[in-house]
This record gives sequence, structure tokens and C-alpha cells, in this order.
Amino acid sequence: MANAVETPSQNNLMTEGSIVKSLLLFALPLIFGNLLQQLYNTADSIIVGNFVGANALAAVGSSGSPIYLLIGFSQGLAVGAGVVVSQFLGAKDHREAQEAVHTSLAIAVIMGLLLTVGGIACGRALLVAMNTPAEVLGDAVTYIRIYFGGVLFSVVYNMTAGILNAAGNSRRSLIYLAWASVTNIVLDLVFIVIFRMGVAGAAIATDISQLVSCVLSLRFLIKSTDDCRVIPREIRLHKKMAARIIRVGLPTGIQNMVISFSNVLVQASVNSYGAAAMAGFAAYMKIDGFNILPVSSISMAATTFVGQNYGAGRLDRVKKGTWVTLAVGVVYTLATGALLLLGQDAIMHLFTNDETVVFFGEAAMHWFCPFYFLLSILHGLAGAVRGTGASIPPMVVLLVSLCLFRIVWIQWVLPLFSGIEGVFILYPVSWALGAGLMILYAWKGKWMEYHA
Repeated sequence: MANAVETPSQNNLMTEGSIVKSLLLFALPLIFGNLLQQLYNTADSIIVGNFVGANALAAVGSSGSPIYLLIGFSQGLAVGAGVVVSQFLGAKDHREAQEAVHTSLAIAVIMGLLLTVGGIACGRALLVAMNTPAEVLGDAVTYIRIYFGGVLFSVVYNMTAGILNAAGNSRRSLIYLAWASVTNIVLDLVFIVIFRMGVAGAAIATDISQLVSCVLSLRFLIKSTDDCRVIPREIRLHKKMAARIIRVGLPTGIQNMVISFSNVLVQASVNSYGAAAMAGFAAYMKIDGFNILPVSSISMAATTFVGQNYGAGRLDRVKKGTWVTLAVGVVYTLATGALLLLGQDAIMHLFTNDETVVFFGEAAMHWFCPFYFLLSILHGLAGAVRGTGASIPPMVVLLVSLCLFRIVWIQWVLPLFSGIEGVFILYPVSWALGAGLMILYAWKGKWMEYHA
């Protein structure tokens, strides 16, 4: 394992030098890290689909929407913490940076404990409300309850990763996710293939892998020597700092929860087509992550880059960095979308040999893959704007396009379709709406005005 101590500093400020180089060097570890994370999530589904069956695959996949619904708020707070820390680092305000780091971790611990209780208590009710078929419900409840038993590790890791990323040290997140990925895949094979533990084995493997990344990232921050160093006895809520973090992160947290709620409604629509449709959609959603997560990584890179340069008063670099972010996102999504379409049949057969399940998965690919570039524009601009602390406008755009519009579509437009393609078409149409609204705000809004 790589040495967990890096001296003299873990900070890589992006307020000077080549913009393209700064963004790429920061974004690439995030992208690779998220791809690794998606790799072990996909391994879960491949192993479950091949060794347990299509219903178990549907159970693991259908649990994703209620899980994201419950943890979305904590992820928003992690984004808020990253923005605040990056701005203090950019302004070279050492005392406030330290206070922000310790307050962020206190918030993570509180949120993690609340989610543990809430997820275990509410998981079954959410799955029932989503019209989960009886043949899938038992496994889905088992998976979601075990997952939330270890959700504290995930929440704390996300916060520590946000702190590392705010300091420009995205390479560390990659290292720890690599260890988590290896742990998860090995334990999947042990628990599912050898011990025949079914979906419970998949959930336990995920919890343990999240524990690994959590411990490694915390250990690194504790042994660090700079402004992002963690001193365990200093972890507590500083009221003013907590208020600032929550103020910046609250819009993103609300946005994540409401968008996740719309995804729960979409999943409920898919569930109505039966277990095979659920399994096919669940399998493709794992492949979908290989586009969605890098897009999120690029957006996060933009948030950190803009946060540091905005804190330093470098608005020229903010503007140029936003253009670079858009270019990287569009090129990546066009390339991967084309590759996925070329290999669609082989990809879907990795999960199952059930041709009905494969049919539903490939149908989703036809409607998703050509249009991911729209999502990269939406999230790239949202990330850049959020880095200035203006988190409400991106929240509004994302809620309108990825939540309100989807709810209206499901209620009024979906009944006009005779098949599941009405669900799949919803995604690119909502991405196009969001990208258009975000371009309009980035062009006409006042987010580039600097307030010292």
C-alpha cells in the first residue's frame, strides 16, 4: 500500500499555472476513482446476476433509488464543505480552513448516525411504496437494511474525500477507492460464490469496502501536516462555520434528495413492467455509472478549481476553467457513449443470459448513450457556478429539469406510451432541458461577480 503520509503538504492549489493541466491533473484521479467505485458496484451486480439470479439482480438494482434518496442530503453537505474549505485555502486563511475541516467531520458523523437509523427503519416502506414485486421485495429489504447498517462509513468517507479534493489532492481519493474496490470484489466472491450468502453477502461486502476507504482517508488526514490536518479531539461543531457549510451545501442536499425522489418515481414506473424489466434496467444503470460518475467528477473538479480561484480573486481563471470543464466533459461522454453502443450485446450478457433481461437493458442503452453530452454540460456548468458559493441557481435548474419535469412526464406523458420506452426517453429530454437552462443562467446570471 502507498505510504499514508505525504509531506510537507497535501495542498495543490490551482490558482497559478496552466488551467488545462491543473484541471486535468485534479479531475483524472477523481474520474478514475469513481470508475473504480462503479467497477465494484458493477461487480456486485454481475456476480449476483450470474450466481444468484435475475430476481436478486433486480433486488440489488431497485434498492439504489431509495438509498440515494436517503443519503443525498449528506452528499450535498459534503459538497458544501468542499466549497467552503477550498475558498479558505485559496484565500490562505489557515485558521478558518482548520475550523471548516473539523466542523465538516462533526456534521458527517451526525448525519451518518441519523441515516443508519432512518435507513433501517424506513427501507422496507420505501420499497413497498415503489411497487416492488413480491418475488423481489424480500431480497431488496435484506440488501437495503444491511447497507444502511454501514452507511456511517460511506458518509464519513465522502466528507474526507471532499476535504482532500478541496485541497487539490484528488490522487488520495483514487488510492483509497482502489483499495475499497479490490476489497469489495474479493468479498463478493467469498460471500456470494463460496458461502452462498446471496444479496446479504453483496451488502456486507459493500459495507466492509466502505469501512476500508473511510479508515484509510481519515488516517491520512490525521497524519497530515498542513491546513487540512485532522486532530480527532478538535472534531466538533463550530456554530458559525456549520451554518456556513450548511448554507452552501443545503441547496445541493435538497437538490439531491428531490432528484432522488423523482428517480424513485422512475424506478416505480420501471417496476410496473415486471422483474425482467427491473433486472435489465438495474444492469444498465451499473453501466450508466461509467458515464454519470466521471461527469460528476468533472463537475466536482470545476467546483474546487472555481472555489480556489474565486477565493483568490482570479475571475479570469474562473471563466477559462469553465470552458475547459465543458470541453473535457463533452469529449468524454461522446466517446464513451459511442463505445457502449458498439459493445452493447456483450456488455449486457456479462450480467445475465436471460434474453428478456438483455432486451430491456439494450433498449435503455439506445436512449441514453447518444445524449450523455447534454448531462455533462448541465453538471459542468452547475459545478462551476457552485464553486463561487452561488449554489441556489444550479439547485433550481436541476430541480426543474431532473425532478419537476420528470414528475410531470410520468404523470401526463408516460401514459401515452404503450411500452417502457416512455420511461427511457424521459432521461435525454430532461437532460436537454437542464443543459439549456444552465447555459442560459451561465450566460445571463451574475455568478461571476466577485465578493471579497
